[in-house]
Amino acid sequence: MKQISFLLLLMLLISCKEEKKEIKASFTTVTVDTLLQDKISIRALTIDGNKAWYSGSGAKYGWVSLDNDKTFNGVVTKDSIRPEFRAIAKTDSNIFILNAGSPATLYKIAKDGTAIDTVYTEVGENVFYDSMQFYNNNDGIAMGDPTDSCLSVITTSDGGATWTKVSCDVLPKVAEGEAAFAASNTNLIVKGNDTWMVSGGKKSRLYYSADKGKTWEVYNTPIVQGTEMAGIFSADFYNDSIGFAVGGDYEYLDKNSGNKMITTDGGKNWTLVGENTGFGYASCVQFVPNSDGDELVTVGPSGVYYSYDRGNTWKKIHDDTSLHTLRFADNKTIIAAGQRKIIRLMLN
Repeated sequence: MKQISFLLLLMLLISCKEEKKEIKASFTTVTVDTLLQDKISIRALTIDGNKAWYSGSGAKYGWVSLDNDKTFNGVVTKDSIRPEFRAIAKTDSNIFILNAGSPATLYKIAKDGTAIDTVYTEVGENVFYDSMQFYNNNDGIAMGDPTDSCLSVITTSDGGATWTKVSCDVLPKVAEGEAAFAASNTNLIVKGNDTWMVSGGKKSRLYYSADKGKTWEVYNTPIVQGTEMAGIFSADFYNDSIGFAVGGDYEYLDKNSGNKMITTDGGKNWTLVGENTGFGYASCVQFVPNSDGDELVTVGPSGVYYSYDRGNTWKKIHDDTSLHTLRFADNKTIIAAGQRKIIRLMLN
């Protein structure tokens, strides 16, 4: 009996040892090439097959090919106004771009170039939209700063042809000085029917909806906050449980504490990680695809940083300090954009 028990214990220990996951970086080198150089500041990117669509300053939008050197550049103006586009989203047939500031104007652009339509406008002193996403080809959502007692949220259920502003009766009330940042089109994350929004400023919180924005819950976070330019600037969710958020204090760009946090319960509870290590203020964070939620990449004034252990430790992988936003084309290819450029980082 003792011999059998010993054998069972030995088998259990061997099994546990085999199942223990080795945590390490999934690449050793990074190669960089430039896909676009232009007089533009880009804070909104979306990957669409073999193209990366973008929108930015000077009323500009367009795409770059990920297969060859082809590009397309467009300009959208209205009554001599040259809007600053900070949000972009896509369906199978159309690209949507939304500017920050008033008048807010949302454009639906056919991918084949046949039409550009204005599908939503909003005028007001405090109108400022930050981020936009589509759940599928019919349902979409965009969010922005409060114009009343809640964050501004608009939704569509007809493929972006029409948009409706959600009543503050449905949304949680904002705290005094709570708003959002149009840093990288990553204030808003959607997966399935789930929606997460992040706010910043004097109060920085996580908003969650399980039904595409029909009902909402809100949760406090431990990220640095309390001043106008502090809080969450970007977030990403790997699945319905694991999420990560970054930001900091824009007035103290080098401060690398209180600026990165993780959740493993869908946003209800958050834990600060990587305290006093890695980057300072960051404008965008994304999970590496197919990494089990372990690997992350950020961009901001400190450069491009990578973590393979859910944000506990960080390594600088590229020195460019002028990047605002990034997206993964696949688990080895990062498309990043910022001041005057779009670049590609290959993780080898």
